[in-house]
Amino acid sequence: MTGSFRTISRLALGLPALLVAVPALADEADSADARADIKVVGHPDPEGLLPDQTAPKAISAISSDFIVKQAPTLNAFQLVNLLPGANVSSSDPYGLSTSSSLTMRGLGQDQIGVLMEGAPQNDIGYFYAYPSQFADAENVRQIALAQGAASIDAPVVAAAGGLLSLTLDDPKAEMGGLVNLSLGSYDARRAFVRFDTGTLGASGIKAFISYSNNRADNWRGAGFDKRQHVDGKLLREWGAGNRAAIAFSYNDAKTSTYASPSLADWKAYGRDYNYDRQYSQGSTTYWRLYRAPFRNFYVSAPVHLTLGDRLAFDTTAYLQFGHGNAPYGTQLTTTGNYLGTEELTQPITLPGAVDGTATVLGNWTGKQRRVGDVSKLTLTAGAHTLTAGLWFDYGTDRVTQSYTAIDASGHPLDQWGYQSKAIRTADGRLLAYENARTETVTKGFFVADSIAVTPRLGVELGFKGVDVLRNGRNYLPGPQDKVRRDSFAALPRAAVHFTLDERQQLFANVTTNFRTPNEFALYNSYYAGELVSQGTSGLKNEYSVSEELGYRYIGPSLSFSLTAFHYHFRNRQVATVVNSGGALVNSTINGGSQTSYGLDGEIDYRPARGVSVYLSGEYLHTRQDDDLAVGGDYLPTRGKRAVSSPEFQFAMGTTYDDGRLFGSTALKHVGRQYATFMNDESIKGYATLDLSIGVHLAGLIDAQRMDLRLNAINVTNPHVLSGVQAITANALDTTARGGTLISGSAPTYYVGSGRAFVATLSRAF
Repeated sequence: MTGSFRTISRLALGLPALLVAVPALADEADSADARADIKVVGHPDPEGLLPDQTAPKAISAISSDFIVKQAPTLNAFQLVNLLPGANVSSSDPYGLSTSSSLTMRGLGQDQIGVLMEGAPQNDIGYFYAYPSQFADAENVRQIALAQGAASIDAPVVAAAGGLLSLTLDDPKAEMGGLVNLSLGSYDARRAFVRFDTGTLGASGIKAFISYSNNRADNWRGAGFDKRQHVDGKLLREWGAGNRAAIAFSYNDAKTSTYASPSLADWKAYGRDYNYDRQYSQGSTTYWRLYRAPFRNFYVSAPVHLTLGDRLAFDTTAYLQFGHGNAPYGTQLTTTGNYLGTEELTQPITLPGAVDGTATVLGNWTGKQRRVGDVSKLTLTAGAHTLTAGLWFDYGTDRVTQSYTAIDASGHPLDQWGYQSKAIRTADGRLLAYENARTETVTKGFFVADSIAVTPRLGVELGFKGVDVLRNGRNYLPGPQDKVRRDSFAALPRAAVHFTLDERQQLFANVTTNFRTPNEFALYNSYYAGELVSQGTSGLKNEYSVSEELGYRYIGPSLSFSLTAFHYHFRNRQVATVVNSGGALVNSTINGGSQTSYGLDGEIDYRPARGVSVYLSGEYLHTRQDDDLAVGGDYLPTRGKRAVSSPEFQFAMGTTYDDGRLFGSTALKHVGRQYATFMNDESIKGYATLDLSIGVHLAGLIDAQRMDLRLNAINVTNPHVLSGVQAITANALDTTARGGTLISGSAPTYYVGSGRAFVATLSRAF
């Protein structure tokens, strides 16, 4: 049925069975109801033909066949690094640290929607997603990356950069288990165990639960990371495609923040730019003051019901909890303090103070709760497949910057930043630099129609309306008490797919997106009793229109796709990191109007059985269309290139698997990236190379699956800056259009991770 299926266009590395067709929901109606019909249609035999597929937008994916051959420590961002348009900046080889970044066609990770089992993973206040908190790789069946257009029913906003979707493995029908044991560089140790119940009697329910424990020393500088994780899924299937599941994921981690140097710091110290290994009296750069603990719990309950021959109902309810601290070292004095704009006339008590000054742990704590549901009906009527649905999301975000005492050896008395253990004023109030609570309510509706105009031509039309309401309370004394911002966006879209013949396809689409400024922009910031940053609800929303035009060829041993894309943004929201009282806080800069266009391409070649070669590349041209407003004047940024937008990227992957021996290579090159709106500072291009080799041991001991593999991560060990952590308007002093001298401010960068080796023994039972 033309137009009724959404498919994955190509899969990284061309591994056997890597091409996965995902039923669509008539254009942008991809959803849970398709899961019952997911089929592997790749190459168990590499010489088999690829079936014709329709996909009126660019989508790439990797499946468990690729994932299982990679280092088990890699997170979702690292795993998609070879796909077209994906630019991953990792600060550690094992993917444990939150100091990482993903951009897509030059758009940051706060512009990329992320789903796991249909539930949103992006932060409700800042739109970021943190891949180290996602499900363990052993439980992931597929990671799909839509580079330019999120599905119309996806419960995300701020998704101009596309959609990354994780699908968990279904529980097995037979009872069994899996154990993975890994040892690696930097004293890395990881254990993973999974148990599948099999089908439980007449109930038809089957389930799995897994647990992993991961520990590794920091590859540069002092410190170590720890991560414990639990995944689980219950599934019941009945009748003609009916399906109900509950998936959950719990993450408990304590990870070190890697210091991000300026270009001057990098030239002076290189990789030695780190936090202190030993604590000295009065130091604020001891590594234990930058160790972040986080706990997160996610639940998703996707349900698909067949209500008749032509009618289906889908719903995905979700629930999330999260709490953590992103701490830093700072100093306080017993006198001269302020709470908001209020001067504290009585001295505060500071354990360990010397001459009225003490080093303390500065806390930046966040506590989030979130609940939501996206539901839809799909009706097939002749040549039309109609979809209509609703989305509701409610979340609270409690953010506090408080202070906690440390002992004589520099250990925090409480690393979590709990208010009950934080430093207080003489009259018992919490001493805080920031203290706010924000409620975010998102309501959306969508309608779509997929029309089979002819057997070869399909047209898809859709409309989505989204309202985002933020209600907040600033608990600091001062002129600001309550904040409110209500934003609505109308988001039409359209797509066309044409089948030239059994191997060739053309597609085109137009998609609109929007995002609001993050919640940090709503609140006042005070220092020494003075207003230093004015919170406002009057900032303009970003709105973008994107177009894609693509060609796809699928052959028996050679397949490729080529997609041209174009974006235009109004009020482009560019993510950065600002120093808020010592804490590094995610924020955004309104970059005005921006235009981007380019080409994505990928080739999958299978010259012989068990051998594959994968190539991908991107050309990206970006242009800032407006001058940047700074300090009451305008920097001459019109015509400059956008930040964090490499002009060229290239990737090459090869695999070999003869049934006994297997191996792979993964090469990625990323071009020069600008770090300022003025393009007066940049980092040069770089390349990374990963290798793996392994042996299938099944049959040597018994028939159960058993593998031994060695992964070499970033084997060439280049000493490079891998991405921009905090952008600035200008690095050098610059005269603005009106004659004002705008002082330069240095951007900071991610340091590319070092070489690491991981050996893994995997055994199924």
